[in-house]
Amino acid sequence: MRLIVGLGNPGPGHAGNRHNIGFMAVDRIVHRHRFAAPKSRFDGYLQEGEIAGERALALRPLTYMNESGRSVAAAARFYKIPPEDVLVIHDEIDLVPGKLRVKRGGGAGGHNGLRSIDQHLGPDYWRIRLGVGHPGVAELVKAYVLQDFLAEERPGVVRFVEAVAEAFPLLLASLDRNDPTRFISKVHVLVNPPPPKPKREPPSEPPAEGSD
Repeated sequence: MRLIVGLGNPGPGHAGNRHNIGFMAVDRIVHRHRFAAPKSRFDGYLQEGEIAGERALALRPLTYMNESGRSVAAAARFYKIPPEDVLVIHDEIDLVPGKLRVKRGGGAGGHNGLRSIDQHLGPDYWRIRLGVGHPGVAELVKAYVLQDFLAEERPGVVRFVEAVAEAFPLLLASLDRNDPTRFISKVHVLVNPPPPKPKREPPSEPPAEGSD
């Protein structure tokens, strides 16, 4: 069984924030794969379901970002899910919108949600990093991630998280091989579909003999 975690901050005031793209992605995953209704457990919303025949839990901690680890570790302990079967979806300022990276283990990279999970669970879990862009100045990062996506960005964000949800079975199937390449490629194609091929016109028939 896998534990899929989306990181964000609770409350309607944060719903559209860049920092909440993890919540947005899990929302689409549970909707697409028809998980059960959410229950209030482990200081968060927990939902059960299956993805491509594999049982999974989806968790959105309601502890605020800085305390996400308490919720994640409590759920993992209760269900006896090891860190290598925990997948955490979060925002990444060092990737442009629409880009993602997947990695098991590593550092928190300044992300307070990851830092909290590292403290409570250890670092050996999967991180699905969804790009939200960078403001260009380090001093503006904190305010930037707590701002809503701009109106012109929102259609792309919706397409991005829908793509993650659609391709998610490929990620689960790849974890034992430690090779999420197919998942990443599928998301990229869904976010950036190739232009349609131009229709080939049928060859024109030569004029009939004797015609003017």
